[in-house]
Amino acid sequence: MSEMPAAARAVRRRATTEEVHEGPARATAYVCEAASCMSAQAHDITLRLGESAARAGLSDVMVKRVGCLGLCAAGPLVEIAETGRLFDHVRPDDVEGIVGALRKVKPTDTRASQGPFFEKQVRVATENMGRVDPESLDDYVAHGGYEALRTVLSEMTSAEVRDQITQSGLRGRGGAGFPTGLKWTTVAKAQGSQKYVICNADEGDPGAFMDRSVLESDPYRVLEGMTIAAFAVHATEGYVYCRAEYPLAVARLRNAIRMAQRAGWLGTGIADTSFSFDVQVRLGAGAFVCGEETALIASVEGRRGTPRPRPPYPAMQGLWDCPTLINNVETFANVPTILRKGAEWYAGIGLGKSKGTKVFALAGRIVNTGLVEVPMGMTLREVVYDIGGGIIDGRPFKAVQTGGPSGGCIPAEHLDMPLSYESLIEVGSFMGSGGLIVMDDTSCMVDVAKYFQDFCRDESCGKCVPCRVGTTQLWMILDQITRGRATLDDLAQLERLARMIQRMSLCGLGQGAPNPIFSTLRYFRDEYLAHIVDRVCPAGVCTIEPAEVMA
Repeated sequence: MSEMPAAARAVRRRATTEEVHEGPARATAYVCEAASCMSAQAHDITLRLGESAARAGLSDVMVKRVGCLGLCAAGPLVEIAETGRLFDHVRPDDVEGIVGALRKVKPTDTRASQGPFFEKQVRVATENMGRVDPESLDDYVAHGGYEALRTVLSEMTSAEVRDQITQSGLRGRGGAGFPTGLKWTTVAKAQGSQKYVICNADEGDPGAFMDRSVLESDPYRVLEGMTIAAFAVHATEGYVYCRAEYPLAVARLRNAIRMAQRAGWLGTGIADTSFSFDVQVRLGAGAFVCGEETALIASVEGRRGTPRPRPPYPAMQGLWDCPTLINNVETFANVPTILRKGAEWYAGIGLGKSKGTKVFALAGRIVNTGLVEVPMGMTLREVVYDIGGGIIDGRPFKAVQTGGPSGGCIPAEHLDMPLSYESLIEVGSFMGSGGLIVMDDTSCMVDVAKYFQDFCRDESCGKCVPCRVGTTQLWMILDQITRGRATLDDLAQLERLARMIQRMSLCGLGQGAPNPIFSTLRYFRDEYLAHIVDRVCPAGVCTIEPAEVMA
């Protein structure tokens, strides 16, 4: 076998390590190397592109590994940065065609429209995704990384940072939507010489992959946001609590921590100042309940991840009984941009008290499954039909489920509703962390409620009786309904029990577990009655047992 040409070896090395290109590149190919594309051999595409470009003598072309480009349904994805041309479902045989397109790029070329999926988004937390190499600190800095932290440490006080976050209107993106500035101020004013910052990356909602994608694609941004938060609340130590099921995200996060420490962006005397802050990674074993703050804290401490009554709240008495700030990945990812562009700029995006943007993971019966970031106030119809491309096979839209297992199912009558924290609560759901599951007429809403109840009973930590026993009882009634074995008395019992569990459970898992039941009963009660009275499943999903079996 002949030896690989020197130029090809150089490009292969660059494609593997993603060193920043020396000198200006005439054309750049962005290859998505997030988890979904990596599972379809995206890294092999990166190497093949680099080798093919080198063989063609294209020394002014850069092949660059980047994070998630968003359109996961069409991966592996390759984008030519200068023209915006997107190659989807890329296979090894397509490499030569991409190299040919790179060869034709001219300095006078401008980016063409990429369609509503990309054009209708507003990127804040995800502004670098699909643009920076997630394993290169130099590339992150070249795209404005650590500008905000440098400004904070050199020109601002902790109080001024907190004021900026408060004025921006940023709310926690982990689900509850608590005002971020208020939480930061509470931790800053709490008594205690030792304070902590925790990033909650324990993303457990079915169909959700927002935090995973941000960590895989732009880990330095999350670390910068945590460091700014630590300065604002006077913390010196931080933890990222991440699911062990996210190996690529964990690997890139750990690499980012090492690189940031070496460059002086983490550790002692950050940016030649007196401020010190360092971050460690803690892996979760996949317990959904550990998304709850107090259960997460217990797990970080090495104990079993179960919640405790509140108050005291973590802001006053959290990790090892010290004041602790907990925000999720997306919340921290917003912070650098807010500090860089200003609170007024961020507050100018959104609707009412729901400021800024929200990252959603589109899943289910939708054409463009993937990751999107849209301004608060955009309607569900725009998200589903313009950005999402509509329903697979052109089938009728039936419902969209938001908020994960604790969320609700929103029917077609609310498609023109603007997305905000308040509007979703009004229709019986809530924002949650950002999972958005679209359903068509082939979905049985009783079966959907049963699925989420099964998830909640399986994930219950068992600490409190209402959740431990009640969620199982709710699932059993739903199971009887889907079999055609329930009565109207059982339906009444389902509603009574659901209200009791909502009021009496210790933490958000049990309190939110009945929500899919409430929302499906509110909008799709006819389907429950069809199963019970007519003993048929309108969607044809459930197996109704013969009448003689019931007897």
